[in-house]
Amino acid sequence: MFKTFLFSILIITGYSVTAAPTGTDQLTESIKRGKQVYLANCQSCHMEAGEGVPGVFPPLAKSDNLKKDPNRATKAVVHGMSGEITVNGQKYNMEMPAQSHLSDQEIADVVNYIQNNWGNKAKAVTPAQVKATRSK
Repeated sequence: MFKTFLFSILIITGYSVTAAPTGTDQLTESIKRGKQVYLANCQSCHMEAGEGVPGVFPPLAKSDNLKKDPNRATKAVVHGMSGEITVNGQKYNMEMPAQSHLSDQEIADVVNYIQNNWGNKAKAVTPAQVKATRSK
């Protein structure tokens, strides 16, 4: 009876009850934000669909290199990369500058976007994990 009364009051006064966002919802929102960060900072080299440029800029799409180490993308964005790497059987030897001008949230978002698109699937990266990576 009390539940019915309380529900009626909520409807009459216009209040609504919503569930707290789930981890999946948070990841979905992070990926949406990450797409914008990617388009502004990454696509010029890695291309819009993450396919890269053969022999010049490695692909992020279906990247065996990213799948080997789930922290690799975060490390690369925070600290940059140099030296030879092999991605999907092809060698690359270009320097990637650090994107340290991005906030911890922006880096977490862009890594979540990269690691959950184009045939990639990984757990969510948090701003706290990015912060920890910055200090290493």
